[in-house]
Amino acid sequence: MSVFLVLTVIGDDKPGLVEQLSTTISRHQGNWLESSMSHLAGKFAGILKVSVPNNQADALKAALGNLAQLKVIAETSIESSLRQFNRRLNLTLVGHDRIGIIREVSQVLAKYAVNVEKLTTYTSSAAMSGDLLFHAKAELEADKSLDAPALKQELEQLSNDLIVDITLDEIIAA
Repeated sequence: MSVFLVLTVIGDDKPGLVEQLSTTISRHQGNWLESSMSHLAGKFAGILKVSVPNNQADALKAALGNLAQLKVIAETSIESSLRQFNRRLNLTLVGHDRIGIIREVSQVLAKYAVNVEKLTTYTSSAAMSGDLLFHAKAELEADKSLDAPALKQELEQLSNDLIVDITLDEIIAA
C-alpha cells in the first residue's frame, strides 16, 4: 500500500536542486505525481505530491530532511475520493497593484464557502503607463448550494471598490 506525501521545498536557486529532490524520491521508490515550482526572489520554491510505499515513507521523509541545499517539509496525506465540492469556477483579476487585494477577494470567497483549489498570481508593467499591474487566476470549487448570483454581485462591488477587473465563470462539466 502507498501513501501520499505533500512536500514543500525552498532553497537558494541554483542548478541541480530538482535533480537532488527527484533522486532522493526515486531512491525510496517514490513516484513524483504533481508539482508546481518557481524562482521567487532568488529562491527556488515548490510544492509537490509524491506517492511512496508505506514502508518507505519515514525513510523518505528523513532523507528529504537531510538535503543540504533544500529545506523540505513533508506531510502525509490520505487522499479522499469523497469531495463535498461539485461546482467548479474560474476567477481572473487584473488591476493596479496594491496591498490587500488577495485578502479582500479571499474574504468574499470564504464568506460563500468557496474553496481555492489553485491560485496563480504575478505582476507586470502596464503597456502605456508602466505602472505595476497585479494579475490573479484562481480555480475554485463550491458546493452545489452556492448562491452564484450573490457571489458575483459581491465580487462586482469589490471590483469597483478596488478598481480592478474581476471575472467569475462557472465551468460546466461535459
